[in-house]
Amino acid sequence: MKCPCSSIIPFVFVLLLSCDYRVTFADLPATSSVSGDHHDVNIFLDCLSLHSDKSSSISKVIYTKNNSSYSTVLNFTIQNFRFATANTPKPQVIIIPLHVSHIQATIKCSQKHGWQIRVRSGGHDFEGLSYVSDHIPFVIIDLIKLSEINVDAEEKSAWVQAGATLGQLYYRIAERSKNLGFPAGVCPTVGVGGHFSGGGYGFMMRKFGLAADHVVDAHLIDAEGRLLDRKSMVKIYFGLFEAVEEPALESLLHGKSDLSVFHQL
Repeated sequence: MKCPCSSIIPFVFVLLLSCDYRVTFADLPATSSVSGDHHDVNIFLDCLSLHSDKSSSISKVIYTKNNSSYSTVLNFTIQNFRFATANTPKPQVIIIPLHVSHIQATIKCSQKHGWQIRVRSGGHDFEGLSYVSDHIPFVIIDLIKLSEINVDAEEKSAWVQAGATLGQLYYRIAERSKNLGFPAGVCPTVGVGGHFSGGGYGFMMRKFGLAADHVVDAHLIDAEGRLLDRKSMVKIYFGLFEAVEEPALESLLHGKSDLSVFHQL
């Protein structure tokens, strides 16, 4: 008798990321004096307050080197301790956004003042690309607070923010259903944002493909600071979802798609 095992839950992904760049690391000369750095940081912070819709709250999610919690926040999710040394380049500012406007303001101000951006989800970036830069100054956008997960067992789909971890995602799915699953990695502390951006390799990929293959929608903030959804991304980044058949695409744009159920027999 054939017994159905876990169904794979098609995935709807809230992705709040900007572009990432591959870097190499070396001992860097100082680019400015301490007082000059402090002046530049103050100008950057003023810019953040000016461009954030939540200007009253953005000050609560900013960490500079003068903040007593700066080192704790910086090192909290670093998994490769080679990049947690005193000689490792450090960000001038760390932003832990609570709202989309915090991210948009950081992007706009970084472009205006020539700062590099690093985006960190779970910190399992063994090359340090999400929290180290050879371009000084730079700012880290740490998505740890954007970790909301909403699972719809009837629709067999889920919205998950990029700061959530795989373990949190699996736990929320298991809370709602005993026979739904999602094909992704096995390390529970890996961040969803980085994992899916890299494809999302896992033990079930031979049968079900990569985690990214099951992303059916996304909210993304691009390098221009625009908040995009699937509909706008199809127009701008047409290749991202080009593998989806047109009838399914139309229904997905309206949130009424019949999502496939995969059974392992």
